[in-house]
Amino acid sequence: MSARDTSDAGTPGVRRATWAALRARRAAVARLAGWSAVEALPALLSGALVARAVDGGFLAGRLGAGLGWLAALGAAVLVGAVATGRTYRSLGAVVEPFRDDLAARVVRAALHDATRPGGRPDSAAAARLTHQVELVRDTFAGLLMVTRGFLFAAGAALIGLLALDPVVAALVAAPLVAGVVVFLAALPAMAGQQRRYVRAGEELGRAASAALAGHRDVRACGAAGRVVADVGARVADQAAAERTLARMAAVRSLSLGLGGWLPLAVLLLAAPWLVDRGLTAGAVLGALVYVSTGLQPALHALVQGVGGGGLRYVVTLDRILRTCPDEAGEPPVGRPDAAPVPPDDGTPAVCARGLTFRYGVAARPVLDDAGVTLAAGEHLAVVGPSGAGKSTLAALLSGLLAPQAGTVRLGGVPVADAPPEAQARLRVLVPQEAYVFTGSLADNLRYLRPDADDATVTAALDALGAGPLAARLGGLAGEVTPAALSAGERQLIAAVRAYLSPAPLVLLDEATCHLDPPTEARVEEAFARRPGTLVVIAHRISSAVRARRVLVLDGARPVLGTHEELLARSATYRELVGHWDDQPTAAARS
Repeated sequence: MSARDTSDAGTPGVRRATWAALRARRAAVARLAGWSAVEALPALLSGALVARAVDGGFLAGRLGAGLGWLAALGAAVLVGAVATGRTYRSLGAVVEPFRDDLAARVVRAALHDATRPGGRPDSAAAARLTHQVELVRDTFAGLLMVTRGFLFAAGAALIGLLALDPVVAALVAAPLVAGVVVFLAALPAMAGQQRRYVRAGEELGRAASAALAGHRDVRACGAAGRVVADVGARVADQAAAERTLARMAAVRSLSLGLGGWLPLAVLLLAAPWLVDRGLTAGAVLGALVYVSTGLQPALHALVQGVGGGGLRYVVTLDRILRTCPDEAGEPPVGRPDAAPVPPDDGTPAVCARGLTFRYGVAARPVLDDAGVTLAAGEHLAVVGPSGAGKSTLAALLSGLLAPQAGTVRLGGVPVADAPPEAQARLRVLVPQEAYVFTGSLADNLRYLRPDADDATVTAALDALGAGPLAARLGGLAGEVTPAALSAGERQLIAAVRAYLSPAPLVLLDEATCHLDPPTEARVEEAFARRPGTLVVIAHRISSAVRARRVLVLDGARPVLGTHEELLARSATYRELVGHWDDQPTAAARS
């Protein structure tokens, strides 16, 4: 085990997160403390009332008085029981919002990792969300309960002992403090073992997930034995960590023996001496009650709770804080530096240089030293045979893919350095498979521009010819059900959403392939009139003819020019134009 495994390096972050959660809910914490004080009433009165019942009642031959004092103790227990129920209600007001904050943090971090340039989905994110966050919630609640229980119950018992006799309180406090000190001294080692256990569980989940996802490939290449051995090693690591944790229970038992049982033995051994110096039998019995029903259970709950759930809380929360930085390291929305704005000084809208990208280390490059520069307001169509890299180029320009070589700047801003939030303000990409979600049409259309008023949205619908679709759905308030829409209708909604976006660059990656030619023409013409720059991955010759310039990708060096220039210069382009021109004739014959 490394030094990092056994260190308490994560504790400061955990402390800050815990105190922040408590400070944010001061009112709920105050209610919890208030009801805990009421709940501790039996612990405060038990020994004193028992002493009075014995000395002033039973030993004095006054049965009624003794029973009266015990009845008062029973009433205090009932009051404490009512307060116990109230403490759980106050506990939920502290714990549940903390759990929601952590869940949101995990989701934000997972989305950030999956959407950043070159990022990929995190297979451990689901484990953190479904297991680790719930574990933190449960252990945080348990930790609060046992800590406040120990503070109030042990404090009440010690106050009661002081009231009986300060010497008795000193005899009890000495071994109690020794037990607590031993326990606290062992906590760092316990935390290290717990951290090792959590990490082993996460590694096991990752290995098992990868093995299950690729089991067909594993069997096909004959690697089943090696994969089984790898997963088996992860299982063994987790089992070893869990066995070590179980052995740490001996330290907790030692703490309980010192702080919980040794005070009882000290009181029993010192009882004759205490009586000789004037302590009554009832006071001795009351002291035993304070220790056996107040201090001992409180210490037992603290040691078991902190030694078990508390360690899990510290290590698991530390793991979440380390793997899910706050806001995924991004500046908050609305800050001036959240999304750089392209300068309006003649800087090219798109400047891509030396782009090289391959899907696999040994694969042939899809793009090799490709580049393109577009002025603000330009309209470019990208054409080429299937597999030439058209969609790859769109993904590189939008920042969804990171090139193995080369750079992309949008309005002078390096895409590689811009977080997803900033990229969203620089460009909008509409893929071939349009995404719409269940909800109102207005919510779908305003997704990239929440502040757009109804008049602006309606104008966008009319500009792209989507007015009839909106009317059929019931207007802006109409409900959108994705499965009930055709592929073309989904593309039209996604196109209007992109049209409303404030991003200065629009990338249409065959985003109109399911639309009929007249509607496609209207959509592209609307985007061409829209302020900003337009890049269209074309699938019809009409898209290339409408564009100001055309970029041809054919596996060699890209060729850029107007429609007429490329007809004269590019054999690939002439072949594509001929193929596109033949499609309607072939369809008519069939």
